[in-house]
Formats: sequence, C-alpha cells, structure tokens
Amino acid sequence: MMATHTEQARFNMIAQQIRPAEVLDEHVLEAMMEIPREDFVPEHFKDLAFSDINVEIGHDEVMMKPIMEARLLQALNIQPSDNILEIGTGSGYFTALLARLGSHVQSVEIEPAFLKQAEARLSAHGITNVTLIEGDASHGWKEGGPFDVIAITGSIPILPENFQQQLTIGGRMVVITGTSPVMETLLITRVADDQWERRSLFETDFPALRNVEQPQAFVF
Repeated sequence: MMATHTEQARFNMIAQQIRPAEVLDEHVLEAMMEIPREDFVPEHFKDLAFSDINVEIGHDEVMMKPIMEARLLQALNIQPSDNILEIGTGSGYFTALLARLGSHVQSVEIEPAFLKQAEARLSAHGITNVTLIEGDASHGWKEGGPFDVIAITGSIPILPENFQQQLTIGGRMVVITGTSPVMETLLITRVADDQWERRSLFETDFPALRNVEQPQAFVF
C-alpha cells in the first residue's frame, strides 16, 4: 500500500467501522491508530488489513476483524499498570495492542510458526513489554499469574473455571463461548475471592482454540 492510501484506510477503519460500533475509548482508538495493522497480516493479504473481515493467517487460523478487536479492548478497560495474559498470539497484532495499553503481556501460542512471526513483528516495532511462550493453554494457564487482564483470542465451547481463577480481584477477562454458528462473547470480572460477574457483550462466530474440550454430541 502507498503511505497516503494506508493512512486513509486506517482512518476509515476507525471512522467507519470502530466508532459506529460505539467504541469511543480514546486510549483504544489511539492504540489502533498507532500500531500498524498492515504489518501484522500476511503479505498477500495486506490489501485486506483494514477490511471488516477476519483475515486468514495460515494453519486454519484467522486474525480478528478490527471492530471485534476494538470492542474487546474497550470492554477490558486496560490500565497502564495491568499484567495481561493473552491466550493465542496469532499474528501478534492484538498482542501489540495489549502491550500498548498495559504494563506487560504474557502471550501463549501453540503454533511455533506464529510465535516466530510475532516475535519478529513486535521487535520490528520496538515492542518489548511482551513475553512470548510456546504452549497449550486451552485448559488454563497459571504461569506468571495472577493477571489483571486475560484475553482469549479463540473460542472455547466449554469454559474451564481455571481461567477465571487466575484473575486478580477486579481483574477482567474476555472470552468467546459456545458452538457455531452462534457464540457469545463474555466479559468476566472477578469481584471477590469466590465471586465473578458475567456480562454478555455480543454474539459472534469464531474459530476455537486447538485442543479445547468439546460438548458431547447428542445421541438419540
């Protein structure tokens, strides 16, 4: 993309997709203006970097559409001191946004190729407050916790309690639960040692994390 065309496309993404979806948090909007999304998509899909679609990134995985990323970030209400866990590094773009908003991000990814690409992309943009870990976090993750923020970037049909147990008091988690074609995006907030609040944000349909527990098929 030409520089002027790219900046116009980035502006249009904010003005025509994200703001109309009632994402008005200036910290989120600034992060999405500053982090170059086009540098985190596969080379052959750069023209789709700012489109309102999930972009394929290989290995049967996709990059969330901008509007979804923005809505999740706004719901998380990330503070500069927050310790963040991301499950599913993917392209590294959402990782970069989390790092821009919080203190430190620990991002766990099961696909080695994604980690290698994300490491190079984050390094190229001087983003150093991220620890990338290869691992399977489909059933929870304790290393480095507890966390102020947990972002799960793939869907989970059945959400294990392990995740919410890793939140600090006041900590927030976003997760997509359920099965295709209708899934629910939840914001879970830990309000006490043994108490969590759940708020439904929106419905969607998004690929599941690898190795997650699947609901039992109904047998007649």
